Amino acid sequence: MHIQLFKSAFYGFFLISGVLLMSCQAKSNQVVAQDTKASSIEKIVKSDDEWKAELSKLEYKVLRKAGTERAFTGDLWDNKEKGKYVCRGCQLPLFDSATKYKSGTGWPSFYQPIKEAHIGKDTDNFLGYTRNEVHCARCGGHMGHVFNDGPKPTGLRYCINSVSLDFIPEE
Repeated sequence: MHIQLFKSAFYGFFLISGVLLMSCQAKSNQVVAQDTKASSIEKIVKSDDEWKAELSKLEYKVLRKAGTERAFTGDLWDNKEKGKYVCRGCQLPLFDSATKYKSGTGWPSFYQPIKEAHIGKDTDNFLGYTRNEVHCARCGGHMGHVFNDGPKPTGLRYCINSVSLDFIPEE
């Protein structure tokens, strides 16, 4: 009796997990379809040695190797000042404080970039499921990921590593 109950719960868990995973993947693919070409941005190309000389170890790990800083540890996740958020690698303006919101994730979250052309998107399967990676269109620096669970008007959540950004206060 107990074994049968366990088997039923076990199979139910996997069935629900599979449905949720497929749902997340379908939503994830919708974000990629919204991507715009960033061909008008002049690219910055540097060697790994040049990036290592310019960036801290954590900045290099996140921006150049697509790492992630720990939640609630970055300088900007709870920043409430007005201003612009620019790429730490090349200073391209990416986000405005007017589109920043508290997502509760521990990373700066925005519902839209300053210009779509300033953000590039790629599919990321690193964790065994599909996510949409966000990077700087100029230098290719890894910013974070974009998800379909954000607020209106876009419904998107750009979840960005603080260490990937510099903040320029409004004057």
